[in-house]
Amino acid sequence: MPSDFFTCRNGEMALKQHKIDRVQPGSIAEELGVEPGDFLLSVNDQEIEDVFDYHYLVNEEYLTVVVRKPNGEEWELEIEKEYEEGLGIEFANALMDDYKSCHNKCIFCFIDQMPKGMRDTLYFKDDDSRLSFLQGNYVTLTNMKEHDLERIIAYKMGPINISVQTTNPALRCKMLNNRFAGEALQKIDRLYQAGVPMNGQIVLCKGVNDGEELDRSIRDLMGYMPVMESVSVVPVGLSKYREGLYPLEPFNREDARAVLDMVHHYQGICMERCGLHFIHASDEWYLLAERELPEEDSYDGYLQLENGVGMLRLLRAEFAEALAEAAEGKPEGGPAWGMSGAGKGQSQEPSGKVTVATGLLAAPTLKELAADFMEQFPGRKVQVIPIANEFFGEQITVSGLLTGQDIIAQLKGRDLGQKLLLPCNLLRSGEEVFLDDVTLEGLENALQIKVNIVESSGQDLLSCLMQ
Repeated sequence: MPSDFFTCRNGEMALKQHKIDRVQPGSIAEELGVEPGDFLLSVNDQEIEDVFDYHYLVNEEYLTVVVRKPNGEEWELEIEKEYEEGLGIEFANALMDDYKSCHNKCIFCFIDQMPKGMRDTLYFKDDDSRLSFLQGNYVTLTNMKEHDLERIIAYKMGPINISVQTTNPALRCKMLNNRFAGEALQKIDRLYQAGVPMNGQIVLCKGVNDGEELDRSIRDLMGYMPVMESVSVVPVGLSKYREGLYPLEPFNREDARAVLDMVHHYQGICMERCGLHFIHASDEWYLLAERELPEEDSYDGYLQLENGVGMLRLLRAEFAEALAEAAEGKPEGGPAWGMSGAGKGQSQEPSGKVTVATGLLAAPTLKELAADFMEQFPGRKVQVIPIANEFFGEQITVSGLLTGQDIIAQLKGRDLGQKLLLPCNLLRSGEEVFLDDVTLEGLENALQIKVNIVESSGQDLLSCLMQ
Protein backbone atom coordinates (compact mmCIF):
# COMPACT_ATOMS: atom_id res chain seq x y z
CA MET A 1 0.00 0.00 0.00
CA PRO A 2 1.35 3.48 -0.85
CA SER A 3 3.00 5.32 2.01
CA ASP A 4 0.59 8.25 1.57
CA PHE A 5 -2.05 6.22 3.41
CA PHE A 6 -0.26 5.41 6.67
CA THR A 7 2.05 6.89 9.25
CA CYS A 8 3.94 5.04 11.97
CA ARG A 9 4.66 6.01 15.54
CA ASN A 10 7.31 4.12 17.48
CA GLY A 11 7.20 1.31 14.95
CA GLU A 12 3.45 0.79 15.28
CA MET A 13 0.78 1.44 12.70
CA ALA A 14 -1.12 4.64 13.53
CA LEU A 15 -4.19 6.32 12.12
CA LYS A 16 -4.67 6.12 8.37
CA GLN A 17 -3.86 9.41 6.71
CA HIS A 18 -4.86 10.70 3.29
CA LYS A 19 -2.80 13.13 1.28
CA ILE A 20 -4.66 16.21 0.06
CA ASP A 21 -3.91 16.90 -3.60
CA ARG A 22 -6.04 19.98 -4.26
CA VAL A 23 -8.08 22.52 -2.31
CA GLN A 24 -10.87 24.17 -4.26
CA PRO A 25 -10.69 28.00 -4.38
CA GLY A 26 -13.22 29.68 -2.10
CA SER A 27 -13.99 26.45 -0.25
CA ILE A 28 -14.31 25.88 3.48
CA ALA A 29 -10.98 24.08 3.49
CA GLU A 30 -9.19 27.01 1.85
CA GLU A 31 -10.67 29.47 4.34
CA LEU A 32 -9.33 27.35 7.19
CA GLY A 33 -5.81 27.21 5.76
CA VAL A 34 -5.83 23.64 4.48
CA GLU A 35 -3.30 23.25 1.66
CA PRO A 36 -2.20 20.66 -0.91
CA GLY A 37 0.32 18.35 0.73
CA ASP A 38 -1.54 18.28 4.04
CA PHE A 39 -2.88 14.98 5.37
CA LEU A 40 -6.42 14.32 6.61
CA LEU A 41 -6.35 12.17 9.77
CA SER A 42 -9.90 12.04 11.12
CA VAL A 43 -13.40 13.48 11.01
CA ASN A 44 -15.39 13.68 14.26
CA ASP A 45 -12.75 11.51 15.97
CA GLN A 46 -13.28 8.71 13.44
CA GLU A 47 -10.55 7.30 11.23
CA ILE A 48 -11.30 7.62 7.53
CA GLU A 49 -10.90 4.20 5.93
CA ASP A 50 -11.71 5.30 2.40
CA VAL A 51 -13.99 7.46 0.27
CA PHE A 52 -17.11 5.73 1.68
CA ASP A 53 -16.32 6.98 5.18
CA TYR A 54 -15.24 10.42 4.04
CA HIS A 55 -18.36 11.29 2.05
CA TYR A 56 -20.63 9.97 4.76
CA LEU A 57 -18.94 11.72 7.69
CA VAL A 58 -18.42 15.15 6.08
CA ASN A 59 -22.12 15.46 5.33
CA GLU A 60 -22.79 16.52 8.92
CA GLU A 61 -23.40 20.16 9.86
CA TYR A 62 -20.88 20.18 12.72
CA LEU A 63 -17.45 18.67 12.18
CA THR A 64 -14.16 18.33 13.99
CA VAL A 65 -11.50 17.67 11.39
CA VAL A 66 -7.87 16.82 12.20
CA VAL A 67 -5.26 17.69 9.57
CA ARG A 68 -1.51 17.09 9.73
CA LYS A 69 0.83 19.57 8.08
CA PRO A 70 3.96 18.36 6.25
CA ASN A 71 6.11 19.51 9.19
CA GLY A 72 4.20 17.16 11.52
CA GLU A 73 2.04 19.83 13.16
CA GLU A 74 -1.58 18.71 13.69
CA TRP A 75 -4.50 21.13 13.34
CA GLU A 76 -7.91 20.46 14.86
CA LEU A 77 -10.53 22.37 12.87
CA GLU A 78 -14.06 22.94 14.13
CA ILE A 79 -16.47 23.48 11.25
CA GLU A 80 -20.11 24.54 11.06
CA LYS A 81 -21.67 24.30 7.62
CA GLU A 82 -24.77 23.35 5.64
CA TYR A 83 -25.80 19.69 5.64
CA GLU A 84 -24.14 17.80 2.74
CA GLU A 85 -21.97 20.83 1.90
CA GLY A 86 -18.51 19.68 0.89
CA LEU A 87 -15.21 20.87 2.33
CA GLY A 88 -13.58 21.46 -1.07
CA ILE A 89 -10.84 18.85 -0.62
CA GLU A 90 -9.57 16.55 -3.35
CA PHE A 91 -7.23 13.66 -2.56
CA ALA A 92 -4.22 12.26 -4.37
CA ASN A 93 -6.07 8.94 -4.52
CA ALA A 94 -9.76 9.30 -5.42
CA LEU A 95 -10.67 6.12 -3.51
CA MET A 96 -8.48 7.08 -0.54
CA ASP A 97 -7.40 3.43 -0.58
CA ASP A 98 -6.02 0.76 -2.91
CA TYR A 99 -8.15 -0.27 -5.87
CA LYS A 100 -9.71 -3.71 -5.47
CA SER A 101 -9.11 -6.06 -8.37
CA CYS A 102 -11.50 -8.67 -9.73
CA HIS A 103 -10.83 -12.33 -8.98
CA ASN A 104 -13.39 -13.69 -11.46
CA LYS A 105 -12.52 -15.21 -14.81
CA CYS A 106 -15.66 -14.23 -16.70
CA ILE A 107 -16.21 -15.90 -20.06
CA PHE A 108 -17.10 -12.51 -21.57
CA CYS A 109 -14.34 -10.38 -20.00
CA PHE A 110 -12.92 -7.99 -22.60
CA ILE A 111 -9.61 -7.58 -20.78
CA ASP A 112 -8.85 -11.25 -21.44
CA GLN A 113 -9.40 -10.53 -25.14
CA MET A 114 -6.70 -7.90 -25.41
CA PRO A 115 -3.34 -8.46 -27.10
CA LYS A 116 -0.09 -8.43 -25.17
CA GLY A 117 2.17 -5.43 -25.05
CA MET A 118 -0.30 -2.68 -24.15
CA ARG A 119 0.17 -0.45 -21.11
CA ASP A 120 -0.19 -2.20 -17.76
CA THR A 121 -3.22 -0.20 -16.59
CA LEU A 122 -5.35 -1.64 -19.39
CA TYR A 123 -5.00 -5.13 -17.94
CA PHE A 124 -6.22 -4.20 -14.46
CA LYS A 125 -9.60 -5.79 -13.70
CA ASP A 126 -11.52 -3.71 -11.20
CA ASP A 127 -14.54 -4.92 -9.28
CA ASP A 128 -14.57 -2.20 -6.67
CA SER A 129 -17.96 -1.17 -5.28
CA ARG A 130 -16.59 2.31 -4.52
CA LEU A 131 -16.02 2.89 -8.23
CA SER A 132 -19.67 2.02 -8.79
CA PHE A 133 -20.67 5.11 -6.81
CA LEU A 134 -17.85 7.36 -8.01
CA GLN A 135 -17.66 6.48 -11.69
CA GLY A 136 -20.71 4.35 -12.44
CA ASN A 137 -18.74 1.11 -12.85
CA TYR A 138 -20.64 -2.18 -12.68
CA VAL A 139 -19.60 -4.70 -10.03
CA THR A 140 -20.33 -8.42 -9.71
CA LEU A 141 -20.68 -8.38 -5.88
CA THR A 142 -18.44 -11.46 -5.70
CA ASN A 143 -15.51 -9.34 -4.52
CA MET A 144 -17.55 -7.27 -2.06
CA LYS A 145 -16.77 -8.01 1.57
CA GLU A 146 -19.45 -8.11 4.26
CA HIS A 147 -17.94 -4.98 5.79
CA ASP A 148 -18.42 -3.04 2.54
CA LEU A 149 -21.99 -4.26 2.14
CA GLU A 150 -22.83 -3.20 5.70
CA ARG A 151 -21.36 0.25 5.12
CA ILE A 152 -23.36 0.76 1.91
CA ILE A 153 -26.53 -0.10 3.78
CA ALA A 154 -25.64 1.95 6.87
CA TYR A 155 -24.60 5.00 4.83
CA LYS A 156 -27.68 4.66 2.58
CA MET A 157 -25.51 5.06 -0.51
CA GLY A 158 -26.80 4.65 -4.01
CA PRO A 159 -27.28 3.83 -6.70
CA ILE A 160 -25.00 0.83 -6.93
CA ASN A 161 -24.52 -0.69 -10.40
CA ILE A 162 -24.52 -4.49 -10.50
CA SER A 163 -23.30 -6.87 -13.22
CA VAL A 164 -25.99 -9.52 -12.83
CA GLN A 165 -25.54 -11.50 -16.09
CA THR A 166 -28.05 -14.13 -14.93
CA THR A 167 -30.20 -14.87 -11.89
CA ASN A 168 -29.59 -18.61 -12.30
CA PRO A 169 -27.01 -19.27 -9.52
CA ALA A 170 -25.40 -22.29 -11.21
CA LEU A 171 -25.14 -20.53 -14.56
CA ARG A 172 -23.69 -17.43 -12.90
CA CYS A 173 -20.96 -19.57 -11.33
CA LYS A 174 -20.15 -20.89 -14.79
CA MET A 175 -20.15 -17.49 -16.50
CA LEU A 176 -17.97 -15.84 -13.85
CA ASN A 177 -15.84 -18.94 -13.21
CA ASN A 178 -16.37 -18.37 -9.50
CA ARG A 179 -18.04 -20.98 -7.30
CA PHE A 180 -19.38 -18.23 -5.02
CA ALA A 181 -20.95 -16.15 -7.82
CA GLY A 182 -24.38 -17.70 -7.27
CA GLU A 183 -24.34 -16.94 -3.54
CA ALA A 184 -23.38 -13.32 -4.29
CA LEU A 185 -26.85 -12.81 -5.77
CA GLN A 186 -28.17 -12.87 -2.19
CA LYS A 187 -26.51 -9.48 -1.67
CA ILE A 188 -29.05 -8.03 -4.11
CA ASP A 189 -31.78 -9.20 -1.72
CA ARG A 190 -30.13 -7.40 1.17
CA LEU A 191 -29.67 -4.21 -0.82
CA TYR A 192 -33.30 -4.40 -1.90
CA GLN A 193 -34.53 -4.93 1.66
CA ALA A 194 -32.46 -1.94 2.80
CA GLY A 195 -33.89 0.23 0.02
CA VAL A 196 -30.50 0.88 -1.62
CA PRO A 197 -31.12 2.09 -5.21
CA MET A 198 -29.65 -0.25 -7.84
CA ASN A 199 -29.13 -0.58 -11.57
CA GLY A 200 -28.46 -3.91 -13.25
CA GLN A 201 -26.61 -5.10 -16.32
CA ILE A 202 -26.81 -8.30 -18.33
CA VAL A 203 -23.97 -8.99 -20.76
CA LEU A 204 -25.68 -11.37 -23.17
CA CYS A 205 -23.72 -14.32 -24.54
CA LYS A 206 -25.24 -16.32 -27.37
CA GLY A 207 -26.32 -19.80 -26.34
CA VAL A 208 -25.40 -19.14 -22.70
CA ASN A 209 -27.65 -16.65 -20.89
CA ASP A 210 -30.02 -15.66 -23.70
CA GLY A 211 -33.40 -17.16 -24.64
CA GLU A 212 -35.14 -18.82 -21.68
CA GLU A 213 -32.33 -17.81 -19.33
CA LEU A 214 -32.76 -14.14 -20.26
CA ASP A 215 -36.51 -14.49 -19.78
CA ARG A 216 -35.91 -15.91 -16.28
CA SER A 217 -33.43 -13.18 -15.37
CA ILE A 218 -35.75 -10.37 -16.45
CA ARG A 219 -38.67 -11.82 -14.50
CA ASP A 220 -36.56 -12.31 -11.39
CA LEU A 221 -35.10 -8.81 -11.53
CA MET A 222 -38.54 -7.27 -11.98
CA GLY A 223 -39.20 -8.43 -8.43
CA TYR A 224 -36.73 -5.79 -7.22
CA MET A 225 -38.59 -2.87 -8.82
CA PRO A 226 -38.63 0.03 -8.11
CA VAL A 227 -35.57 -0.16 -5.80
CA MET A 228 -33.73 -1.57 -8.79
CA GLU A 229 -34.40 1.26 -11.19
CA SER A 230 -33.20 -0.19 -14.49
CA VAL A 231 -31.57 -3.19 -16.16
CA SER A 232 -29.65 -3.05 -19.43
CA VAL A 233 -29.11 -5.91 -21.85
CA VAL A 234 -25.91 -5.50 -23.87
CA PRO A 235 -24.31 -7.90 -26.38
CA VAL A 236 -20.95 -9.38 -25.48
CA GLY A 237 -18.00 -7.69 -27.17
CA LEU A 238 -15.81 -10.16 -29.03
CA SER A 239 -12.31 -9.21 -30.14
CA LYS A 240 -10.12 -11.26 -32.47
CA TYR A 241 -7.86 -12.26 -29.56
CA ARG A 242 -9.90 -15.16 -28.19
CA GLU A 243 -7.55 -18.10 -28.57
CA GLY A 244 -7.98 -20.47 -25.61
CA LEU A 245 -11.04 -18.62 -24.29
CA TYR A 246 -14.63 -19.85 -23.94
CA PRO A 247 -16.12 -20.30 -27.44
CA LEU A 248 -18.58 -17.44 -27.94
CA GLU A 249 -20.35 -16.51 -31.17
CA PRO A 250 -21.58 -13.10 -32.37
CA PHE A 251 -25.30 -12.36 -32.50
CA ASN A 252 -27.03 -11.97 -35.88
CA ARG A 253 -30.03 -9.95 -37.02
CA GLU A 254 -32.60 -12.57 -36.05
CA ASP A 255 -31.00 -12.97 -32.61
CA ALA A 256 -31.20 -9.22 -32.08
CA ARG A 257 -34.87 -9.14 -33.07
CA ALA A 258 -35.67 -11.91 -30.60
CA VAL A 259 -33.92 -9.98 -27.82
CA LEU A 260 -35.80 -6.79 -28.66
CA ASP A 261 -39.14 -8.58 -28.80
CA MET A 262 -38.55 -9.95 -25.30
CA VAL A 263 -37.36 -6.60 -23.93
CA HIS A 264 -40.34 -4.73 -25.38
CA HIS A 265 -42.76 -7.34 -24.04
CA TYR A 266 -41.50 -6.90 -20.50
CA GLN A 267 -41.28 -3.14 -20.83
CA GLY A 268 -45.06 -3.09 -21.28
CA ILE A 269 -45.56 -5.17 -18.14
CA CYS A 270 -43.16 -3.01 -16.12
CA MET A 271 -44.91 0.18 -17.20
CA GLU A 272 -48.21 -1.20 -15.94
CA ARG A 273 -46.70 -2.28 -12.62
CA CYS A 274 -44.61 0.72 -11.62
CA GLY A 275 -44.53 3.27 -14.44
CA LEU A 276 -40.99 2.37 -15.52
CA HIS A 277 -39.80 0.64 -18.68
CA PHE A 278 -37.13 -0.90 -16.40
CA ILE A 279 -35.54 -3.33 -18.87
CA HIS A 280 -33.60 -1.71 -21.73
CA ALA A 281 -31.71 -2.93 -24.79
CA SER A 282 -28.52 -1.15 -25.79
CA ASP A 283 -28.39 0.74 -29.09
CA GLU A 284 -26.39 -2.06 -30.74
CA TRP A 285 -29.39 -4.39 -30.70
CA TYR A 286 -31.51 -1.94 -32.71
CA LEU A 287 -28.81 -1.37 -35.31
CA LEU A 288 -28.13 -5.10 -35.63
CA ALA A 289 -31.87 -5.82 -35.88
CA GLU A 290 -32.30 -2.99 -38.40
CA ARG A 291 -35.04 -1.42 -36.28
CA GLU A 292 -35.68 2.17 -35.30
CA LEU A 293 -34.42 3.40 -31.95
CA PRO A 294 -37.12 3.97 -29.30
CA GLU A 295 -38.39 7.47 -28.60
CA GLU A 296 -36.89 9.51 -25.75
CA ASP A 297 -39.58 8.72 -23.19
CA SER A 298 -38.76 5.01 -23.45
CA TYR A 299 -35.43 5.47 -21.67
CA ASP A 300 -36.74 6.52 -18.22
CA GLY A 301 -34.38 9.49 -18.05
CA TYR A 302 -31.38 7.73 -19.63
CA LEU A 303 -30.28 5.77 -16.58
CA GLN A 304 -28.04 3.45 -18.61
CA LEU A 305 -26.15 5.78 -20.95
CA GLU A 306 -22.76 4.34 -19.97
CA ASN A 307 -23.96 0.96 -21.25
CA GLY A 308 -24.86 2.43 -24.63
CA VAL A 309 -28.59 2.56 -23.86
CA GLY A 310 -30.08 5.60 -25.57
CA MET A 311 -26.80 7.31 -26.46
CA LEU A 312 -27.73 7.69 -30.12
CA ARG A 313 -31.28 8.84 -29.39
CA LEU A 314 -30.01 11.45 -26.92
CA LEU A 315 -27.37 12.63 -29.38
CA ARG A 316 -30.04 13.10 -32.05
CA ALA A 317 -32.34 15.00 -29.70
CA GLU A 318 -29.61 17.31 -28.40
CA PHE A 319 -28.25 17.97 -31.87
CA ALA A 320 -31.69 18.72 -33.31
CA GLU A 321 -32.44 21.19 -30.52
CA ALA A 322 -29.09 22.96 -30.91
CA LEU A 323 -29.40 23.04 -34.71
CA ALA A 324 -32.87 24.58 -34.48
CA GLU A 325 -31.47 27.33 -32.22
CA ALA A 326 -28.63 27.99 -34.66
CA ALA A 327 -31.01 28.11 -37.61
CA GLU A 328 -33.24 30.65 -35.85
CA GLY A 329 -30.32 33.06 -35.72
CA LYS A 330 -29.57 32.75 -39.42
CA PRO A 331 -31.26 35.50 -41.49
CA GLU A 332 -32.83 34.36 -44.74
CA GLY A 333 -30.57 35.33 -47.61
CA GLY A 334 -28.09 36.91 -45.19
CA PRO A 335 -24.40 36.07 -44.85
CA ALA A 336 -24.32 35.95 -41.07
CA TRP A 337 -25.64 33.58 -38.45
CA GLY A 338 -26.17 33.78 -34.72
CA MET A 339 -26.20 31.00 -32.17
CA SER A 340 -27.35 31.09 -28.57
CA GLY A 341 -24.31 30.97 -26.32
CA ALA A 342 -21.88 31.48 -29.21
CA GLY A 343 -20.64 34.81 -27.88
CA LYS A 344 -21.17 38.46 -28.71
CA GLY A 345 -21.81 39.69 -32.20
CA GLN A 346 -22.24 37.82 -35.44
CA SER A 347 -19.89 35.26 -37.02
CA GLN A 348 -19.41 34.36 -40.67
CA GLU A 349 -21.49 31.35 -41.71
CA PRO A 350 -19.32 28.21 -41.50
CA SER A 351 -17.79 27.12 -44.80
CA GLY A 352 -15.24 24.65 -46.11
CA LYS A 353 -14.93 20.94 -45.48
CA VAL A 354 -14.53 19.03 -42.21
CA THR A 355 -14.32 15.32 -41.45
CA VAL A 356 -15.88 13.37 -38.60
CA ALA A 357 -14.34 9.96 -37.84
CA THR A 358 -16.08 7.49 -35.56
CA GLY A 359 -16.77 3.81 -34.99
CA LEU A 360 -19.03 1.72 -37.20
CA LEU A 361 -21.83 1.78 -34.59
CA ALA A 362 -22.37 5.56 -34.49
CA ALA A 363 -21.46 6.33 -38.12
CA PRO A 364 -25.00 6.00 -39.63
CA THR A 365 -26.45 8.35 -37.01
CA LEU A 366 -23.67 10.88 -37.49
CA LYS A 367 -24.22 10.80 -41.25
CA GLU A 368 -27.88 11.70 -40.68
CA LEU A 369 -26.90 14.57 -38.39
CA ALA A 370 -24.32 15.79 -40.90
CA ALA A 371 -26.97 15.84 -43.62
CA ASP A 372 -29.32 17.86 -41.38
CA PHE A 373 -26.50 20.29 -40.64
CA MET A 374 -25.58 20.79 -44.31
CA GLU A 375 -29.21 21.43 -45.17
CA GLN A 376 -29.14 24.41 -42.81
CA PHE A 377 -25.56 25.48 -43.59
CA PRO A 378 -24.74 24.36 -47.15
CA GLY A 379 -21.48 26.27 -47.13
CA ARG A 380 -19.87 23.68 -44.87
CA LYS A 381 -19.32 20.18 -46.22
CA VAL A 382 -19.21 17.47 -43.58
CA GLN A 383 -18.01 13.97 -44.38
CA VAL A 384 -18.40 11.16 -41.85
CA ILE A 385 -15.89 8.33 -42.16
CA PRO A 386 -16.52 5.10 -40.22
CA ILE A 387 -13.30 3.55 -38.88
CA ALA A 388 -13.17 -0.25 -38.89
CA ASN A 389 -11.50 -1.69 -35.81
CA GLU A 390 -8.61 -3.63 -37.30
CA PHE A 391 -6.77 -3.65 -33.98
CA PHE A 392 -9.38 -5.58 -31.95
CA GLY A 393 -11.36 -6.97 -34.88
CA GLU A 394 -14.23 -5.60 -36.94
CA GLN A 395 -16.88 -7.03 -34.61
CA ILE A 396 -15.88 -4.27 -32.18
CA THR A 397 -17.88 -1.32 -33.50
CA VAL A 398 -17.91 1.20 -30.63
CA SER A 399 -15.80 4.33 -31.02
CA GLY A 400 -14.34 4.07 -27.51
CA LEU A 401 -12.21 1.07 -28.52
CA LEU A 402 -10.69 2.59 -31.65
CA THR A 403 -6.93 3.04 -31.70
CA GLY A 404 -4.80 5.84 -33.04
CA GLN A 405 -3.05 3.52 -35.49
CA ASP A 406 -6.36 2.43 -37.08
CA ILE A 407 -7.46 6.04 -37.46
CA ILE A 408 -4.17 7.00 -39.09
CA ALA A 409 -4.12 3.99 -41.42
CA GLN A 410 -7.66 4.54 -42.67
CA LEU A 411 -7.51 8.32 -43.02
CA LYS A 412 -3.99 8.89 -44.31
CA GLY A 413 -3.90 10.26 -47.84
CA ARG A 414 -7.58 11.23 -47.86
CA ASP A 415 -8.91 14.75 -48.31
CA LEU A 416 -10.04 15.53 -44.76
CA GLY A 417 -10.69 19.22 -45.32
CA GLN A 418 -9.85 21.87 -42.75
CA LYS A 419 -10.05 19.78 -39.59
CA LEU A 420 -10.86 16.36 -38.17
CA LEU A 421 -13.42 15.79 -35.42
CA LEU A 422 -13.02 12.82 -33.06
CA PRO A 423 -15.21 11.76 -30.09
CA CYS A 424 -13.73 12.29 -26.63
CA ASN A 425 -14.13 8.64 -25.57
CA LEU A 426 -11.21 7.73 -27.84
CA LEU A 427 -8.75 9.28 -25.39
CA ARG A 428 -7.55 8.17 -21.98
CA SER A 429 -9.40 10.17 -19.31
CA GLY A 430 -7.67 13.49 -18.68
CA GLU A 431 -4.93 12.83 -21.25
CA GLU A 432 -4.38 13.15 -24.99
CA VAL A 433 -3.47 9.49 -25.52
CA PHE A 434 -5.28 6.75 -27.45
CA LEU A 435 -5.62 3.13 -26.29
CA ASP A 436 -2.49 2.09 -28.20
CA ASP A 437 -0.46 4.99 -26.73
CA VAL A 438 -0.54 7.01 -29.95
CA THR A 439 -0.75 10.63 -28.83
CA LEU A 440 -3.13 13.23 -30.20
CA GLU A 441 -0.16 15.26 -31.33
CA GLY A 442 1.29 12.22 -33.09
CA LEU A 443 -2.00 11.62 -34.90
CA GLU A 444 -2.17 15.27 -35.99
CA ASN A 445 1.39 15.09 -37.31
CA ALA A 446 0.73 11.83 -39.16
CA LEU A 447 -2.40 13.18 -40.86
CA GLN A 448 -1.19 16.77 -41.14
CA ILE A 449 -4.48 18.16 -39.87
CA LYS A 450 -5.85 19.90 -36.82
CA VAL A 451 -7.94 17.57 -34.63
CA ASN A 452 -10.86 18.81 -32.53
CA ILE A 453 -12.12 16.57 -29.74
CA VAL A 454 -15.91 16.52 -29.47
CA GLU A 455 -17.43 16.05 -26.03
CA SER A 456 -20.38 13.71 -25.63
CA SER A 457 -23.39 15.97 -26.22
CA GLY A 458 -25.16 16.97 -29.40
CA GLN A 459 -24.55 20.63 -28.56
CA ASP A 460 -20.81 19.96 -28.45
CA LEU A 461 -20.94 18.29 -31.86
CA LEU A 462 -22.79 21.20 -33.40
CA SER A 463 -20.40 23.70 -31.85
CA CYS A 464 -17.41 21.91 -33.39
CA LEU A 465 -19.12 21.80 -36.79
CA MET A 466 -19.84 25.53 -36.62
CA GLN A 467 -16.34 26.61 -35.70
